[in-house]
Amino acid sequence: MLTSQEVAEYYSDLGKKKANYPISKIILLAIMGGIMIALASAGSNTVSATTESPSLAKFLSGLIFPAGLAMVVLTGAELYSSSCLVVLSRYTGKVDYSKLLTYWFFVFIGNIVGSFIIALLIYSSGQLSFFDNQVALITIKTGIKKVSHGFTGNVSLGILCNILVCLSTLMAAAGKSACDKIAGLFFPIMLFILCGFEHCVANMYYVPATILALQNPVYRDLALEHGMHIENLSVASFFLNNLLPVTLGNMIGGALMISGVYYFLYLRKH
Repeated sequence: MLTSQEVAEYYSDLGKKKANYPISKIILLAIMGGIMIALASAGSNTVSATTESPSLAKFLSGLIFPAGLAMVVLTGAELYSSSCLVVLSRYTGKVDYSKLLTYWFFVFIGNIVGSFIIALLIYSSGQLSFFDNQVALITIKTGIKKVSHGFTGNVSLGILCNILVCLSTLMAAAGKSACDKIAGLFFPIMLFILCGFEHCVANMYYVPATILALQNPVYRDLALEHGMHIENLSVASFFLNNLLPVTLGNMIGGALMISGVYYFLYLRKH
C-alpha cells in the first residue's frame, strides 16, 4: 500500500485533475455519487426496519452503508464529503479558489439531484411498504430525528462524520487493489454510522424520502400512531436545521481538520 506521504501527494495531484473536469462531467459524476449513497441509505433503513434492538439496528446499518462509498471509490463518482480533500490542491497552489469553489458547487448540486432521484423512485416503487410498512416507519423516524439535533449539534455531528469519511477515502487511496480499497474504507464508514454522525449527502436522501413518505396517508397515520412529531419536518427545516449545518460541519471536518493536517505533515514546504 502507499504511505501517507504518497497518499497526500497523490490526492494533491488528483484534486487538480478533478477541479479541472468539464462542468458537465462533474455534474454527472456527482449525480452518480448521490445515487450510490442514496441506495446505501435505503439499504440501511431496510435492514434495520424490523430490528427491535436499537444497537443491533445500528450495527446492521453499519454493515450495509459502506457499500455506498465502495461504489463511489471504485467507479470514480463524485461525493461532496470526500471532495473536501480536493482542498489539498489549493493548499499546494495547484488549484485556485474559483476552480475549487466551482467544483464544490456542482458536486453538491449533482449529489442533491442523484439523491432525490432515488428518493422519488423508492417512494413510487412501493419499497417503503416492505415488512408491513416498517421501512416507511423507520424512514420517517430517521428523517425527523435528523432535523431535531439543533444547528450546533448538527455542525458537530457533521465534523465528526467527515473526519471519518475523509480518513476512509485516504485509506482507500492507499490500497492498490479493489479488495485493499474496500477494506480501507469499510471500518471508518461503519464507525460513523454506529455513532450516528451526520453526512450531508446521505441526508439528501433520508430527509426527502421522509417528506415523500408523509405524502402517503397510510404512512402518515402510522407515524402519528407511533407518536412521531411529523410537524417538525418540512422543506425549510431540512435545509436550515439539517443540510446547512451538516454541510458546514462536513467541510470543517474534511477541508480543515483532515486536509489541513495532511498538508502540514506531508505537503508543506519547510
